[in-house]
Amino acid sequence: MIASPSSLSFSPKARQGFAADRRLRAAGLLLLSVLLLSGCNRKSGTVLETAYVSAPQVALRDRVAAVYNKVGVVKNGEPVEVLERSRNGRFVRVRAGVSEGWMEQRYLVNQQVFDGFQQLATGHAKTPVAAHALTRAELNMHLRPLRDSERLFQVDQGEKVELLERASSPKPSPPQAMAALPSAKPDAVAAKPGAGRAAAPAGSGAPPPVLEDWWLARDARGHAGWVLGRLLDVDVPLEVAQYAEGQRIIACFVLNEVTDGEKKIPQYLMLLNEPKDGQPFDYNQARVFTWNPKRSHYETAYRERKLAGVLPVRVSTARFGKEGELPVFTLRIIKDADGNLEERKYKLNGVMVRRVTAEGGAAAATPRAKRRR
Repeated sequence: MIASPSSLSFSPKARQGFAADRRLRAAGLLLLSVLLLSGCNRKSGTVLETAYVSAPQVALRDRVAAVYNKVGVVKNGEPVEVLERSRNGRFVRVRAGVSEGWMEQRYLVNQQVFDGFQQLATGHAKTPVAAHALTRAELNMHLRPLRDSERLFQVDQGEKVELLERASSPKPSPPQAMAALPSAKPDAVAAKPGAGRAAAPAGSGAPPPVLEDWWLARDARGHAGWVLGRLLDVDVPLEVAQYAEGQRIIACFVLNEVTDGEKKIPQYLMLLNEPKDGQPFDYNQARVFTWNPKRSHYETAYRERKLAGVLPVRVSTARFGKEGELPVFTLRIIKDADGNLEERKYKLNGVMVRRVTAEGGAAAATPRAKRRR
């Protein structure tokens, strides 16, 4: 039979050794617990801020190194929790759902930028659609109509977007050209009707900056942001787009439909402008295309030039006594240097377009443009 330690008699020195040993074991267990808790806290992490992914897609890394394992993926617009930053600030450790890993800081925007895009979408939720367009390439949506402004969402190549508002801003100049010019504010934007081109600094002798057009666009997901106008093509049927004659198509609207055999053929109002950015108006020409069933092609029923038109355009129908219900469209035209607008209303009756007076009648018959194929 083996005696238990409690039944044995030990010297006082031995008993002190046993007590010291127990204290060491307790201290070791406590240290191990602290290390485990520290590891758990680092794993979960304190959330420093919420940020949003501005790239189309980013892989999360398990470590900040040239060789790493992919531990997750975050996509455009997705919120992530920032847990830690690298010493040089280039990388951040984030948590997205159940995934946690490292990614580059440059692919994130802060809460303030995200809120700015939300306000942009909410503030223009009821803005009339000026036109529909297709993107020529993958585009970034900017918070302001400037190349160096904050960006968050993207639209894919060939995606259809709604155009809400146009603005113009100075095109960035090459560094060598900028060095030779006096300092000027880079974020001047000519967005109001009649604003014209941005002026050069007084007394500088420099030519005015070259302006480029931007459009406030809304995608199918409801995101809104500014995109470069030169990378958009207005969605226009080829049957009428071929008659643009080198002019830039700004918008195209269906006025009504006519019957040709068993088919319904739409008739269009098209707005055009010179192929040049930075104009103080949205369009300077309006054309109406009607369908000729005998020749099976579109013809120009009406054309008006030298307009200083501003979007949006209203298209609807109205009743005109014995003429019945007719399609009508209303153009907004800049009438003076202060940017004041006047509205001009037109009606389409058959292949005749007439201006409607304020009293509801028709103005003098407008000369009909020569028919074109």
